[in-house]
Amino acid sequence: MTVRSLVSSPIRRAAPGDAKHWPGVAFMAVLFFAYVYLPIAVLIALSFNANELVTIWSGFSIDWYVKALQNEEMLRAAKNSLIIAVVAATASTALATLAAVRMARDRFVGQSAMNVMIALPLTVPEIVTAVATLMFFAMVGITQGLITVMIAHTVFCIPFAYLPIRARLEGLDPKLIEAAGDLYATPGKAFRKVTLPLIMPGIISGAVLAFIISLDDFVTTFFVGGAGSTTLPIYIFGLIRVGVSPEVNAISSIMLLVSVALVSLSLLLGRGRGQTQHR
Repeated sequence: MTVRSLVSSPIRRAAPGDAKHWPGVAFMAVLFFAYVYLPIAVLIALSFNANELVTIWSGFSIDWYVKALQNEEMLRAAKNSLIIAVVAATASTALATLAAVRMARDRFVGQSAMNVMIALPLTVPEIVTAVATLMFFAMVGITQGLITVMIAHTVFCIPFAYLPIRARLEGLDPKLIEAAGDLYATPGKAFRKVTLPLIMPGIISGAVLAFIISLDDFVTTFFVGGAGSTTLPIYIFGLIRVGVSPEVNAISSIMLLVSVALVSLSLLLGRGRGQTQHR
């Protein structure tokens, strides 16, 4: 639509059912976003409080960030979180990619039920999954520790990695795969040269989402973790049991910054790949 057509076209009158005619919609929207994001903004602001008492502001300081980054126990917990998140994100994304490609390639009996099974952990309360996983490890005699947390996180993160990949495959033109076959490409080569590059933005998004979910997970880790498997959320939980301090706010702000940076990186990579493909 050109600028001329926009100018010459009649102005559409808002229908009575439009959102701006609903009383209080704008106010409720502002109230909702304030409820969600205002506590986060307050947490970040109080992380720079020089006073040990969180609720009393006495000046700007970054000492709590320095203290948090010099805390050996916190660094050990952060290292465990990163190791678990990297392993869980890698394994869950690989499994989710195989599942999504298989589900999108062929139609078979029970496919709808299989889709529901894959997405089921998203709807089931996490505590139910955590307790069931704990019972499974107890039945097979696996000692709780870092390995059990990795396995549990991998299983829990599969649906989060699966959905972006499956969505990318749904938008993929099947004629591209057929064209690769017409050019004598084997199914494996067609997947490596055609399908994989086209769905890479979905794979990256799924991997980043799985990484963030694993990094921030508390319930599953709390139930299936053991000695030596303390993660950053578990460590923060232990700190707030004796009271919230600016150090906890600093650690939480760092985790928030990492999560926002990863999501932004995923969006930028996906947008860049999409622009390259369009060219």
